[in-house]
Amino acid sequence: MKKNTLAILTGTALALGGTGCASTSHYTFLPSEKVIVEKVRFRNRFRIEVAGDLYIPKNIDRSRKHAAVIVGHPFGGVKEQTSGLYAQKLAERGYVTLAFDASHYGESGGEPRYIESPETRVEDFSATDFLSNHPLVDEERIGVLGICGGGCYSVSAAQINHRLKAVATISMYDMGRAHCQGVGDTQTYEQRMKILDEVGRQRSREFRGEARKDIRALPEKVDAGTPKFAIDFLDYYDTPRGNHPNSTGYYSFTSLAPMMNFFPFAQIETISPRPVLFIAGENAVSRYFSEDAYGKAAEPKELFIVPKATHVDLYDRPDYLEITLPKLDSFFEKYLRK
Repeated sequence: MKKNTLAILTGTALALGGTGCASTSHYTFLPSEKVIVEKVRFRNRFRIEVAGDLYIPKNIDRSRKHAAVIVGHPFGGVKEQTSGLYAQKLAERGYVTLAFDASHYGESGGEPRYIESPETRVEDFSATDFLSNHPLVDEERIGVLGICGGGCYSVSAAQINHRLKAVATISMYDMGRAHCQGVGDTQTYEQRMKILDEVGRQRSREFRGEARKDIRALPEKVDAGTPKFAIDFLDYYDTPRGNHPNSTGYYSFTSLAPMMNFFPFAQIETISPRPVLFIAGENAVSRYFSEDAYGKAAEPKELFIVPKATHVDLYDRPDYLEITLPKLDSFFEKYLRK
């Protein structure tokens, strides 16, 4: 693989040949005896087929309709990782839940593969269309939970989708700000302009048939200069803890331009009077994204900080799930089950 010079999260990027994804039943968490999982597919507004896992409480009363929660996965993730875990855990608490693969990733459709399109990622939460027509779901009681990058996409979706009655996020990442200004706002305007210049040149090269250039949002190797938060991501995505063949961390270099043009909190106050809950780790590199969104949102809103937790800790660490899950349950109980 040929190395490039772009730094998104960690200071490294790579050229990657080939596209496509595996179809696999591998999950990074153990199944629950209290939950039934159904494979589902639906089409979004762009007619892309979205693949999802529908989690249904085994003891559910099928004679009536229930509250439901859509769960969006992190940037570069898939439904078999943390979003599926949260979907399963919430289903154990009585909700019908849906974890799905974003368009262009995992088992969902969308060509070319591994491109990041903010509009499409927001549109994928049209999973509301699917759930609102499901016989077990009350269409007036559908909420959403977005994790990491899925957090900002779910917030953006809720601004224009009034059927989402309650919005919660875990370790939310503002993908637009992170790409415009870098993590911790360390990227300068001049650096951003140089990246956009190179994106333009790369698009011209690809149009005339030259190889596509892909980059990875994670470091290829660790050295003394690797940030702690990057090592935390690797400890999840590149180890048995969270590794999945459909979650590679690679995406197209030319995706950087539309991501820099994405402002997910531009109308966040319009979610009100629907409630918003932001859950972030005390020591998370992404904490300031939730704090910023909370400051811009209108009531009812809540910022819930988990002591000592990092960004990735909230993905799956049992000690922290014991904190986040009851908080989510009480939030959705209040606003979806009343």
